[in-house]
Amino acid sequence: MAEAEVTLNRPLKQRKKKMATEDIIFTIFNTTFLVLFAIVTIYPILNTLAYSFNEGNDAVRGGIHLLPRKFATKNYETVFAKEGIIVGARITVLRTILGTLTSLFANALLSFILSRKRFLFKSSLSLFWIITMYASGGLIPTMVLFRYLHLTQSFWVYVIPGMVSAFNVMVMRTYMGGIPESLEESAMLEGAGYMTVFAKIISPLCKPVYATIALFVAVYHWNSWFDAMLYNRMNPEYTTLQYELMKLLDNVSTATSGQVSAQQAAQTGGASVTVTPMTVRAAATIATMAPIIALYPFLQRYFVTGLTIGGVKE
Repeated sequence: MAEAEVTLNRPLKQRKKKMATEDIIFTIFNTTFLVLFAIVTIYPILNTLAYSFNEGNDAVRGGIHLLPRKFATKNYETVFAKEGIIVGARITVLRTILGTLTSLFANALLSFILSRKRFLFKSSLSLFWIITMYASGGLIPTMVLFRYLHLTQSFWVYVIPGMVSAFNVMVMRTYMGGIPESLEESAMLEGAGYMTVFAKIISPLCKPVYATIALFVAVYHWNSWFDAMLYNRMNPEYTTLQYELMKLLDNVSTATSGQVSAQQAAQTGGASVTVTPMTVRAAATIATMAPIIALYPFLQRYFVTGLTIGGVKE
């Protein structure tokens, strides 16, 4: 009897041992892959940061990896000394904050309406917005429409056209559709209206998707420069940081590495100039991406949850 029991238990023990070995191999492989992936992702950023703080003439020699060889802040001084940078930074921060808040409210309210089963036209309107994701009127009709609405040469051209996004509405609607209807019904039995349900029941439960969409919208507004060139090109009062940095990068790209322009030589009194197109480009890149990178740690816990929307179906 004992021998039979040992025989029956032996395959189970061998199976557990085999599974444990496979788990160890998978853990080693997965950890190695993630470490290599992190190095490949982080190294270009650290290398660009090192170039941005390195003296330009020395950077031409190459060989800079993670740390600057000759530390200097002249590259950032050159970037922030450019005319229009301060105005552009102020407009960009304002449009990012205002555009994110208005877009979040508009998309959330519209998503709440489309997620209610009592709304008769939710299927038709959802199809209408999905079509707009793949087809548009084109650049010229859009330009004519914005001029007719007096949006060109104004700050509101950055905010109003992007308030509603079909993709964001679909993501929010999917999330709200997963919230139990019993919460809404019980609130209405107590006399709550739709706006009360939206503000006090639905919105608190939608923090993950709100944070995810807010991050998407904020990154869009922060990185946007084409609309400034298209609609406010002749109005420097409403320029943006990205547009000014784009013009700066375009200017320095026309110069060859190691050469000094006549204007730079005049500003330094003929002394050795410590900036080059390579290092100025690196400084402009870091100045552009640093504020958005700083937002991720605060939104990470919501961002991970928001990305899993639709991943589990009950």
